[in-house]
Amino acid sequence: MIYTASPLAVGIFFAVVAAVLGISFYFGRKTTSAKGYFAAGGTIHWSVNGIAFAGDYLSAASFLGICGMIAFSGFDGFLYSIGYLAGWVVALFVVAEPLKRMGKFTFADALDSKFNSRSIRLMAAISTLIVSIFYLIPQMVGAGALVTPLLGLPHWVGVTLVGGIVIFIVTTAGMKSTTYVQFLKGTLLIIFSVILVFMVVDRGIKDVPYEGYHDFITLQAEITDGSVTSVSDPSFTIEGEYTENGLHFVKLEKDGIRNWWNLETETSTLTEALSIVTLDDGSVLFNGAPRDDQLFYPVGNMHRIVVDGDQVEEVRGLNCISFLAVIQESEVVRFIADVFTSGTERVRIWYQEVTPGNEILSPGIKFHIDEGSSFADKMNFISLMLALFFGTAALPHVLIRYYTVPTPAAARKSTIVAIAAIGFFYILTLYMGLGAMISGVLDVESSNMSAPLLAQSFGTLMFAIVSAIAFATVLGTVSGLIVASSGAVAHDFIDNFLGKKLTDHKKVVAGKLAAVATGIIAILLGIAFKGMNVAFLVGLAFAIAASANLPSIMMVLFWKKTTAKGIAASITAGIISALGIIMLSPSMFTRYGLEASAAPIPLNNPGIISIPLSFAVLIIVSLMTGEKDQPQGAAVSIT
Repeated sequence: MIYTASPLAVGIFFAVVAAVLGISFYFGRKTTSAKGYFAAGGTIHWSVNGIAFAGDYLSAASFLGICGMIAFSGFDGFLYSIGYLAGWVVALFVVAEPLKRMGKFTFADALDSKFNSRSIRLMAAISTLIVSIFYLIPQMVGAGALVTPLLGLPHWVGVTLVGGIVIFIVTTAGMKSTTYVQFLKGTLLIIFSVILVFMVVDRGIKDVPYEGYHDFITLQAEITDGSVTSVSDPSFTIEGEYTENGLHFVKLEKDGIRNWWNLETETSTLTEALSIVTLDDGSVLFNGAPRDDQLFYPVGNMHRIVVDGDQVEEVRGLNCISFLAVIQESEVVRFIADVFTSGTERVRIWYQEVTPGNEILSPGIKFHIDEGSSFADKMNFISLMLALFFGTAALPHVLIRYYTVPTPAAARKSTIVAIAAIGFFYILTLYMGLGAMISGVLDVESSNMSAPLLAQSFGTLMFAIVSAIAFATVLGTVSGLIVASSGAVAHDFIDNFLGKKLTDHKKVVAGKLAAVATGIIAILLGIAFKGMNVAFLVGLAFAIAASANLPSIMMVLFWKKTTAKGIAASITAGIISALGIIMLSPSMFTRYGLEASAAPIPLNNPGIISIPLSFAVLIIVSLMTGEKDQPQGAAVSIT
């Protein structure tokens, strides 16, 4: 899709960036100690910390990725929201207070509070870095997706811009500025999401494509022996066909423009599809013509609106309940993606599929778990839910926030505030995603743009505000991740594992250097993973965190026979198994340019294998080393 930058949008964007930088300048003058840099001195009020929790957690995946998944896959995208929220139950009832009592700067403090083990420090630092980098990738991808329509700049510029700003935030003031950036953007994100949802349900549903796009047209086809021999408009000529897995695409030419059409064999109807064709000379055609011709079409709109059993042209002034009721009775045009090779052309194509509203609001469109699904489909879904449920309480950038409050009780209270704010926001994502689905505003090349483009349908001002807040959302989350990474390097690896025993000043300097290095790595990976849905990518980070960190956290809290070697082995097994399964998964094989069916492991989500394996390794190794590796006493507070 081609975007045109708006001066208003640019102005609001830079106002938000200026506010963020101003916060960093202000707190930068007050941060001198390691405790102040890595944990905000433990002085954050629980209410502020709770909203900052939400601001940290409601990342690009929550706002951009989940809204995009709902817009393209209906209720199945909302399952990510449910999984993300459910994980806070573990954080509240299991992790919050014990972790605060046992730690100081990083979650490795809690793991190692009984043992004083260099191996725990090393593996916890490695785990923190790996999980943080996997979580950073989708944030940077989301940043690049936002900057393209907001400023009219390429994706890589957005990624670099976020990286540069965040490196500045972290290296100037550390956790203090990060906390207040997250508090600010969490508050603004929830407020303006409420406004956007109110506008969506009040506008209602109309069976008219979004203004600014051309209508689709259809043709009738004559079919002989399974092939199209002619079409109803003689000005079109047939140039090729592609058939696989029940899909039938036909390539037609008119006035020098060649485009792909989807054939509905039951009705012999050809519907013009959205296609991006890469030719053998490297040039790209969008809908059969150069991109500059801007031949775009409505993506996502109502096919048939039904209210109380009667078909209508539009319905307005709905509320949150009636909005869902109308969609459930009606039919929606969705777009399904397919990729294939035809001669010297590599074709990405999106074709229309009319879907009943009751299927949109029920599981099954993306995650196939009904009677017709395969065993791998069911395992993939279970694996994803395990990762989302258990991953929250094992994310390093979430865990370190327990050290920013003064007491264990404050840690519990801030978690309760976070759950309330996050849960409310996730309800809003359902309405924003569905609103984008039925309003003809989707960009098939980037599902991550669904919420901002929905805001754009209400005018440039709303688009500018929502996009700027989404950008601030990325800034806040990335800041928290980089603080976690810098703490792992300076505190866990250099100070404790290597035994350098840095002074307060040198520890802060080491943390800032680590922040710069992590930021540069995040920028490069964000550019490389352009176009992937950010919620999916974050799901992988959750899976690694749940596999590498959660078993150790749970067992050190509740199993007296846990040993240092068991913890180190568990983290190692979790990291290796989770990464190995991800790298050999169908989704990554597609990323490599290979066929998904060639992947040796049919799972996209490793949790169902890697989480139990990590628990098992910890138990077995702890039992084998129990006599030699007993804890050095009960856990005590070192805060």
